Formats: sequence, structure tokens, C-alpha cells
Amino acid sequence: MQAVVYQGPHDVAIEEVDEPQIEHENDVVIDITTSCICGSDLHMYEGRTSAEEGIVFGHENMGVVTEVGEAVSTLEEGDRIVAPFNVACGFCQNCENGKTGFCTNVNPGFAGGAYGYVAMGPYKGGQAEKLRVPYADFNALKLPEGDEHEDSFALLADIFPTGWHGTRLANLEPGESIAIFGAGPVGLMAAYSADLQGASEIYVVDRVPSRLELAEDHCNATAINFEEADPVEQITDAHGAMVDKGVDAVGYQAIDPETDPTDDAYDPARENPAVVLNQLIQVVRPTGQLGIPGLYVPSDPGAPDEMAAQGRLGIDFGKLFEKGIKLGTGQCNVKSYNRELRDMIISGKADPSWVVSHRVDLDEAPEMYEAFDNREEGVTKVLLEP
Repeated sequence: MQAVVYQGPHDVAIEEVDEPQIEHENDVVIDITTSCICGSDLHMYEGRTSAEEGIVFGHENMGVVTEVGEAVSTLEEGDRIVAPFNVACGFCQNCENGKTGFCTNVNPGFAGGAYGYVAMGPYKGGQAEKLRVPYADFNALKLPEGDEHEDSFALLADIFPTGWHGTRLANLEPGESIAIFGAGPVGLMAAYSADLQGASEIYVVDRVPSRLELAEDHCNATAINFEEADPVEQITDAHGAMVDKGVDAVGYQAIDPETDPTDDAYDPARENPAVVLNQLIQVVRPTGQLGIPGLYVPSDPGAPDEMAAQGRLGIDFGKLFEKGIKLGTGQCNVKSYNRELRDMIISGKADPSWVVSHRVDLDEAPEMYEAFDNREEGVTKVLLEP
């Protein structure tokens, strides 16, 4: 079958790989109908992880069941499903407590597993024609038959639940104000989630005009372009005070607005992995709360300094302590949210498909990776269709 295979930094290719097989009696195999390119994939694509050549990318996957293991009891051939990016067993202590992003059984020596991602276990990705889904009774979320809401349902694998997760880590309450740093797919979904949850004021910080326009048009948000002025000052001036809550949807490749802009769409020389966290500490009121779904890693081969290369950041912890700000971190436990979000889509209460900018054939993945990595105008969320 055809799949997107990592060749090295800034290089993916469509290659012929082995088709997945039933490896355990609780597996299913699906024909992929939609897989997505994620901002997290870019960390591997750019060579900013220890990913080795040959990885099949793709942790946001949906499709139709074609093979069913003998122990699977709730799925059958022809079922349409979406798979959380978390691979989880369903019966370890963390899974039983709803922390499926930190399953201790699926990836020995590491809390958490995922499809097609470095250090997240032996699970091949779904930017391909087929995918094996382990622990399928637990991991698969059934969808209505047909192809209705295909774009929206595809986002249930990761970015819609992860955006929602960011607001829950921040313990957002109706009527509260919130600042969201990052208007990539997860940041936009965090802003959309905040709007659905009744936030009174939503501020979204980025520097890509087309992304900021989406936040204004679909999330009732105030756009803050950090290239124009200090984002903390822009937010406090607009709001008249510090905000109640904050979300970091950027992660460790954050751009420092104090550095001089360049002509490059994305310039690693401008990175400061602690800058967004410190800006959030400044802009959130005393006793407020931060949600941090943006990715941070314990090692970064391309870090701007030796400390950051070890995952150690210069965070203003004294100010955090002084203000009594709480924070929540960690990847999303997708199963905590995806069933309810699915039902919101089916009922018409939510339609996150507006974030999708491109749906292309699988063989166009190399070009779309390059465009997404360059943060090109108009490229927000790319869906791949085998």
C-alpha cells in the first residue's frame, strides 16, 4: 500500500509499504478515508526529534473497518470509525481513570502511545491506505454510516479534543476571559471550544493574518498579532485588565516577538521556547489558571541553546508563584471528550470543519508538508485522502 514515509529533515515521500495485518485478536484493520497532517508532525518533519527514517506518519485517522479480530465484540466490517491519536489499553490505572494519553501498557518504558510518532510505540501511522487499530473495542469511536461530516469527524482524532482539553486544563468557566497563544489548528480549536463554553472575551495571539482572521470569523475572538506590538500589552489594553485564563497552543518552537522579523515564513533563529509561557504568566490574573496542550519535549536536537536542548526552559517561576497561578499540562486524553464532541457535531451544535483549508490526495502530502511547515497564508489544516 502507499504511505507517507519520513526520509529525513524536511523530506517525506510516498512509498510502498506492507499492509497492516491483524496482530492480536482485539485488533481491527481499517481502510483510511481521511488522515490529517498535524502541527506535531512538523516537529519530526523538521528534524527536531529523534525520529528515524522510515516512520510512517499519521496519528489523526478515520476510516471503515475491513478486518476484525476474533476477540472484538463491538465492531464489525463496514463500521465507520475515528481513532483517538492515543493508543490505549483501557484497563491500566491511568486508562481506568480516564487518562488514556498516559496508558502504561501500550508503550513499555513510556506513559502513552500514539500512531506514527517517535517514541510513542510500534504503531504505524495512518497517512496511508490502511491502518491497524489495536484494542479496537476501546479505542474506536463509531460514527454514523456514509460520508456526512467527514471533515469534522476527522478532527475528533486530535485537534478538536485537544483544543477543548486546553480550555479544561485551564478550568475555563462560562463568562470568563481567556487568552490563547497560537492560531494553528489546535489554537483555533481552543478558541472555538472557549466560545462554545461561553467565554466572555477570547484573545488569540499569532502572526499569520489568515489564521487570525479565522479566529475572528469563527470564534468571536479578538486577534492579536504579536509582530505589531507586545501581545501582553495589546491584550491588557483591549481587556482593561489581565485575563482570567490562558492556553498555550504553541509549544517549544515559540517565536520571540522581541527578535527582528525576517523574510522567512518561519525562522528557527527567532525561537525562544519559554516565551509564550512567560507571556501567559504575565497576562493571566493572580489565581488564574493556564492550560498547556502545546508540545514540549525532554530533548530537542535543534534547540536554540544547550539548556533548551535538554528540555529545560527559563520560566518565570517566581512570578508564577507570586501570582498563585495554577497550570495543567500534558497531551489530550481524547476519549475523555470525543464522544460528546461527536454528538455535538451530529446535532449541529458544533461544526469545526471551518478550520480545514485543504483536502488533497495522499500523493500530494510532500508538497502540503512543505507548505504547512512554511506557515504559508491560507494553510491551516490539511486532510489527506488515499
